[in-house]
Amino acid sequence: QVQLVESGGGLVQAGGSLRLSCPASGRTFSGYVMGWFRQAPGKEREFVAAISGNGGSTVYADSVKGRFTISRDNAKNTVYLQMNSLKPEDTAVYYCAARPWGGNWYNIKEYNYWGQGTQVTVSS
Repeated sequence: QVQLVESGGGLVQAGGSLRLSCPASGRTFSGYVMGWFRQAPGKEREFVAAISGNGGSTVYADSVKGRFTISRDNAKNTVYLQMNSLKPEDTAVYYCAARPWGGNWYNIKEYNYWGQGTQVTVSS
């Protein structure tokens, strides 16, 4: 069982930055692929980024590539999402999630554990 709690969301102007954090419970954190997803009002939850258990591999949605960076600190059981050059269209509730190794990291259905989400609002 893995419990996730996101933090770091808030209100920021376009062009600004935020860093989301997601500490996880459990002793096998490094065994999980960690992902970030987001859900804007009236839209489906969508993939943002994912990182392998050892942090050596990352993937991003095209919409955030070059602006967002996912990272993890296995000693602290925490995954991060650094968001730079934020745009109003990045406004959403951001969720971190965990899944076993393998499969399709972009597939929301393959993630077993979810946090409660943190709101990110980008003003124009």
